[in-house]
Amino acid sequence: MPLTPLDIHNKEFARRLRGYDEDQVNEFLDQIIKDYEAMIRENKELQNVIAASQDKLGHFSNIEETLSKTIIVAQEAADELRGNAKKEAQLIVKEAEKNADRIINDALAKSRKVALEVEELKKQATIYRARFRALIETQMELLTQDGWDSLDSREPRGIEA
Repeated sequence: MPLTPLDIHNKEFARRLRGYDEDQVNEFLDQIIKDYEAMIRENKELQNVIAASQDKLGHFSNIEETLSKTIIVAQEAADELRGNAKKEAQLIVKEAEKNADRIINDALAKSRKVALEVEELKKQATIYRARFRALIETQMELLTQDGWDSLDSREPRGIEA
């Protein structure tokens, strides 16, 4: 167990013949007591500083650990958001591709339908022209026949002059 200033102060030495000067010994012991007390105070102050530093160090270590965990959580959240955004983008692209395919297929179907209608109209126009030509040719034949001349020379029936 370490000595205290009180232990030094109360220390009694045995007396002998031709011993040390008692006043010098007491002065020296008083100086030792003062120095020892100063050392004890300084030691306590240093221990308080160390304790405060350790508290701060513990506090900062907790902050560092919390920040590390927060960074990890934020990174994980960012990764999750990035993954979700990629999935959503892929879904949007797939939906757009489906819509584009549907639009293209609808347009192709309409185009085929229009092409068929155009072909049908061309056929009908060809048939109409052929029939009209046949009608005109028939009418021309009638007009060029000799029977029209005889109709001009006859008088109308039932009308008397």
